[in-house]
Amino acid sequence: MSDIEASAAQQEDIILELRGITKIFPGVKALNNVHFQLRRGEVHALMGENGAGKSTFIKVITGVHEPEEGQIFLNGQEVHFRNPKDASAMGIAAVYQHPTSYAQLSVTENIFMGHEIMKGRMIDWAAMNKEAQALLERLNANFRVTEEMGALSVAQQQMVEIAKALSTGAKIVILDEPTAALTANESKELYRIVDQLRDEGVSVIFISHRMEDMYRLATRVTVFRDSQYIGTYDVDKITTADLIKAMVGREISDMYPKPEVAIGGELLRIENFSRQGFFKDVSLNVHAGEIVGLTGLVGAGRTETMEAVCGITKPDSGKVYLEGRELSIRKPKDAMKAGIILLPEDRQRQGLILKWGLGRNVTLPIQEEMANSVFNNEKKERQVAREYLESVDTKAVTIFDAASSLSGGNQQKVVVAKALAQKNMKVVIMDEPTKGVDVGAKAEIYAIMGDLAKQGYGIILISSEMPEILGMSDRIYAMCKGRITGCLDRSEATQEKILELSME
Repeated sequence: MSDIEASAAQQEDIILELRGITKIFPGVKALNNVHFQLRRGEVHALMGENGAGKSTFIKVITGVHEPEEGQIFLNGQEVHFRNPKDASAMGIAAVYQHPTSYAQLSVTENIFMGHEIMKGRMIDWAAMNKEAQALLERLNANFRVTEEMGALSVAQQQMVEIAKALSTGAKIVILDEPTAALTANESKELYRIVDQLRDEGVSVIFISHRMEDMYRLATRVTVFRDSQYIGTYDVDKITTADLIKAMVGREISDMYPKPEVAIGGELLRIENFSRQGFFKDVSLNVHAGEIVGLTGLVGAGRTETMEAVCGITKPDSGKVYLEGRELSIRKPKDAMKAGIILLPEDRQRQGLILKWGLGRNVTLPIQEEMANSVFNNEKKERQVAREYLESVDTKAVTIFDAASSLSGGNQQKVVVAKALAQKNMKVVIMDEPTKGVDVGAKAEIYAIMGDLAKQGYGIILISSEMPEILGMSDRIYAMCKGRITGCLDRSEATQEKILELSME
């Protein structure tokens, strides 16, 4: 086959192409002359930092936004999407990170919402249930079509959303950060479904911050940065270092900026901590200036142990010591008063009040200090909030911006600022602090962690990400089935050793 014939064959293989797409909002160029090509039966990763333009790009493909400039081609023919129905009719569907479902309605009702099967003027429930069941069986789902959507796990809700996309006859499915809220096992199940869709000839655009998603699923990856197209690369030919450079526009030679810190005296010690059904005889400690990793497979009991330390749940037995003094922690306020702060894994539900401004979120735990007589000293509150938000380089316009308006990385910074505002803080427990954030924001969070260590705080890092644990920890405790199975110094820790301890 000649080069010309090969090029023509490749062109015929392209199901979707966008050329020179520009989208402008008042004062903001959300997309600036971007390009994209998707082949038939291909899983194509789309990556970039928060604010790179990925979300706007999805909305252009699905007809939510019309671009000011550029062309969209489907099967070689130029198309114009005036609304989402136009895109859906052309076989394009999107599954978003947070399922857009109706919790009180059944699985069948959610799958066929907006395109119900009719029999005359009546909904044909028998036909819809039968078709919904066939779709769930196609995806190997283990739940019934009559179940309420709200009773399903996040992974199961995503499966329903994928079934909904397939119910419209979609040949192009966009998955937006689908693994961000999933466990490792749930992610593996999603990988199986994506593989199956690809084998059936469906083309998938997979948007993710996670390198492992890209390497596991995609053959090509396109990178956006600052609303612009940077490049498209073969996954098997681009290194992680080069991909990160493309995404953030700079070299990240050391993704894990672990500072050399003189380790001080013991701050926190936990002895023989047990809670039936969750963890048993857990003992560990952390010193001033030390970052202690706590890792293990999902269900190992890491989070549950630390929640009990912080008074969120009550242990059956065990003792907690801070600076050599035994503590009696009956509720979270007791732990916070002593200087033990937990930054929860689910920052949106447990770490922040999303509708509130950043400043009020930061000062929430210290409202008593902010009070001037019976009223808050708002000037002092704003000053304190601004000081701590700036100390962690939070990117926001004002302290009055709603927390919901920020990227995941900046929301995590607000949670850190909120902890710093409690001046008696001694030990910081960070539960999956980089979950769902892009590589640039991860590096910034690691830098903050290092700064906290240099200031003498003791840090417990709970993480499922092996490179993160290895890169940032002075010592590493591994847990398996609720027990501590070993402790490794930084110098001796390897991925193999940690996995062996985590799977005993």
